[in-house]
Amino acid sequence: QVQLVESGGGLVQAGGSLRLTCAASTDISTLHTMGWYRQAPGRARELVAAIADTGNTNYAESVKGRFTISRDIAENSVYLQMNGLKPEDTAVYVCNAYYARIMGGLPPDIRHYEAWGQGIQVTVAS
Repeated sequence: QVQLVESGGGLVQAGGSLRLTCAASTDISTLHTMGWYRQAPGRARELVAAIADTGNTNYAESVKGRFTISRDIAENSVYLQMNGLKPEDTAVYVCNAYYARIMGGLPPDIRHYEAWGQGIQVTVAS
């Protein structure tokens, strides 16, 4: 199982910045997609940003121009740089990975998996 551990959350004033880190237990170049989701009380889980093993990225419309997702393969980590934070960004942020593994045997079999971190709180004060 791939383990994901988030860090870097906390309390920040509106307009401030935070950088979240998601550290994986394996070479992230073997993970097809990694991303950050967020969930606030009473709201549906939302995909904030994602990065594929190709380096392609996607962002929620609400964070475009403010958030940047990046990766450091040597550190097995994905980052979410959050600038210009707003109170509505307050949520639990959760790291996610989607990946496949080839199972040994005849015939070989490709299995698909997902992994989730525990989540980390980001609070933006108005």
